[in-house]
Amino acid sequence: MANQAEKLSSSASVIRRLPAGAVNRIAAGEVIERPAAVVKELVENALDAGAARIDIEIERGGKTRMVVSDDGCGMSADDLLLAIERHATSKLAPGADGDYDLLNIATMGFRGEALPSIGAAARLSITSRTDDGAGASRLDVEGGAVSGPAPVGFGGTGTRIEVRDLFYATPARLKFLKSDQAESSAVGEVVRRLAMARADVAFTLSSSGRKTLNLAAEAADEKGRLARLAAIMGRDFGDNAIAVDATRDGARVSGFAGLPTYNRGLPDKQYLFVNGRPVRDKLIVGAVRGAYADFLARDRHPAIALFLDLPPQEVDVNVHPAKTEVRFRDAGVIRGLLVGALRHALAEAGHRAATTTSAYALGKMTPQGEAPSFASVARANPFARDFQSPAFADRPREFEGTDAPAAREGVSAATPEIPDTDYPLGAARAQLHNTYIVTQTNDGLVIVDQHAAHERLVYEKMKARLSEGRVPAQGVLIPEIVELTADEISRLAPRFDEFAELGLTMERFGEDAVMVRETPALLGEVDVKALVRSLADDLAAIGESLTLKEKLEEVCSSMACHGSVRAGRRLNGEEMNALLRQMEATPHSGQCNHGRPTYVELKLADIERLFGRR
Repeated sequence: MANQAEKLSSSASVIRRLPAGAVNRIAAGEVIERPAAVVKELVENALDAGAARIDIEIERGGKTRMVVSDDGCGMSADDLLLAIERHATSKLAPGADGDYDLLNIATMGFRGEALPSIGAAARLSITSRTDDGAGASRLDVEGGAVSGPAPVGFGGTGTRIEVRDLFYATPARLKFLKSDQAESSAVGEVVRRLAMARADVAFTLSSSGRKTLNLAAEAADEKGRLARLAAIMGRDFGDNAIAVDATRDGARVSGFAGLPTYNRGLPDKQYLFVNGRPVRDKLIVGAVRGAYADFLARDRHPAIALFLDLPPQEVDVNVHPAKTEVRFRDAGVIRGLLVGALRHALAEAGHRAATTTSAYALGKMTPQGEAPSFASVARANPFARDFQSPAFADRPREFEGTDAPAAREGVSAATPEIPDTDYPLGAARAQLHNTYIVTQTNDGLVIVDQHAAHERLVYEKMKARLSEGRVPAQGVLIPEIVELTADEISRLAPRFDEFAELGLTMERFGEDAVMVRETPALLGEVDVKALVRSLADDLAAIGESLTLKEKLEEVCSSMACHGSVRAGRRLNGEEMNALLRQMEATPHSGQCNHGRPTYVELKLADIERLFGRR
């Protein structure tokens, strides 16, 4: 062992210049991680070449064969020889001072490493033709050995690159590849992300002779972008997406975000594109969590696709050889832009709920909305109407949650004086099981979860009052004593002043209790003990990571839940209709504070299908 250590020490002291083949294989290990990385580099080159159509073929997940064909500008025979040299690229040009500005990158690829790395790790064949009238040329590279270029027959302008036997020159790397299916899935994910970034380009992907993706070119506008996103993320995303568009300090974010009620158990449908480049960045995770904090439970995630455009000098795309990561000059500004844009878009959506809720109610999809869309319920926002029209002039009084008169068990009928069914949420017809309000609209019916709906109304009111200043409080006739553990009191006591801003006034009462003197007036009658104990639990879950405002909003949400009309509470017709009218006038009332829908709408046509009338 001592001799071996001495030998290594002696060898390490000798500095050697590595041969070109070894350099290329080392670089290939950084750039060419798996077949998906090869496809990514080749498709990016095709996009930079101005391609309007890109066709990809793979076999065995790309391990044995990959072909990428495009109709871009093509390369001459001389260009082919330069293209396989390391750090030779057409995508960087020197400035007036002869220097290359690496902070002003406007292309997908720019390092000049992709083709040399692929040629060092696989059998590479490039056939290309320009539009200058010259014939096509072919160049072959096997394990770094070059042959050609030679003239060949090739129809049309563009480039066809074939890669065979990936890592045959470095067999050890083959051991790290996954199954054919896993590698095929990785290639598909790469192609889909690039296709989302460029809706104006047609894409096809074939795996072992079976076409798995076929996307026609779309118009280069918002409608075309949404069509491309829907083709990849699912038709339901297109039906339940809201447009996002905002600018700040020279940066612009556009794209689409899913309604809160169209959510998933995994954050696997959250995409960010920076200057047309698909990237994976933790920034979007935090921004999305912040923007949807009011609308989703912590274990649910929205679907979004955002496109960020900003001056190249404000973002460093040269962080990683694979170019999948970026670094922003001012990450705080970008995060604020993303959060603000998403929140504004969600507010503009009003109380629109996802169409998938009604489709799920009809047994057409899973709760996550992952099955194909049920077309008959894929409607635009049904509430985009003129609320200043005479039909909406006389609204019922504000819902206050007062005790309703007794009604018969199971179903309680609404009062005979039913408002016009032209209201977006219709007119209340009945209350089922003292929990669900059934309404009639002009073309169907709506079922409302009274607790979830009122919870959102109370929460929005508390937030509005909080932004205006102190939330109005109501005194408790006899101060309530709530017994707690020492840990619970230690979490509550430092925040007594914060709770007072929300209308909840309490103080310590001995060593193991607190005394509650006031509660928020918005909550009406409330179970004080349950509320205080729940707040203590929530503070343990919230932790110290949130800002004061975010903490207050979390607390508001919990208080709203405890102060809302509970399931099992009987309501009369006037109260039910008042609740509906408030929902129509309150933003975000399509979902409760946890992201669950507050109502389900069934069109008459859907109901008729259930009974075989259509």
